[in-house]
Amino acid sequence: MDEFITTHFVKTGLGWAGTGALLVVMFGGMGSARGIRIATAQASGVLSERPELFGKLLILMALPGTQGFYGFICAVTIAMKCGLIAGAVHIPPVIGMGIFFTGLSMGIVLWKSAVYQGEVSAAAINWTAKKPEESGRAILLPALVETYAVLALLMAILMIMWLTQPGLVFLSSQAPK
Repeated sequence: MDEFITTHFVKTGLGWAGTGALLVVMFGGMGSARGIRIATAQASGVLSERPELFGKLLILMALPGTQGFYGFICAVTIAMKCGLIAGAVHIPPVIGMGIFFTGLSMGIVLWKSAVYQGEVSAAAINWTAKKPEESGRAILLPALVETYAVLALLMAILMIMWLTQPGLVFLSSQAPK
């Protein structure tokens, strides 16, 4: 076990980066599953009485699932930029730690935004049930929550790119004299 930790967390950033990639997928998937459960539970009640609304409600049920895809995109970006896919890890531990925290932070945002989006989708499903002609406008409500998942994805990709750029130099902690 000591050799594993030394090899993957002390000598290289492989353990840190890999764990960050796993966490972003895990939290994004957990949040999406829960958000979809919230939206589909609401939709099933509506559809039991108004099955003709299925087409209008489908997108509202599916919207919270996008965060799982964003987590996947982030994990693949981590794997590509860190050399995990090529099998040649080339990042130091401090960069791996930065990527770990990027994945963890993004994963938490994805998890929470997917759950919140599921709740807003449930409200939009109720709106659509009462006024089917408003379904187009109802989609805008959960899409507003989606904005922050997209923002987290873009920021995570930028952080991964910045952290893995060739020739990155960390400044000394000592102040200039």
